[in-house]
Amino acid sequence: MPFTRISLLAGKSPEYLKALSDSFHQAMVETFNVPLTDKFQAIHQHQPNELIIDPTYFSKGRSDNFVIFTITIGKPRDTATKQAFYKRVVDLLGRSPGIRPEDIMIVVSTSARDEWSFSNGDTQMVEPV
Repeated sequence: MPFTRISLLAGKSPEYLKALSDSFHQAMVETFNVPLTDKFQAIHQHQPNELIIDPTYFSKGRSDNFVIFTITIGKPRDTATKQAFYKRVVDLLGRSPGIRPEDIMIVVSTSARDEWSFSNGDTQMVEPV
């Protein structure tokens, strides 16, 4: 049930965006206990003046291929699970579509189960379906 906003500079091809989406989701499935069919993502491509990032904050240097993943989750994960997930994301995105580790930022936020409605105005994670 995670929802991920993926933000990057505009100009990437549909194939690049698919590889980005697929590799990220694969890491979620493999290390974050997310079902294969639980894929909810919004990809936002920004103009250079709309994605402002410090090139060196906690990094050896970011490029114009910088991507930020902002994940909202309902079920908390422990620190070890998150760390394994971060490493797997970097590994898979390095392979496809070929993003450097320095260009990947991930932010995880947790919300309560009653703060989600997947459809029909119902709180599916609270009420019996």
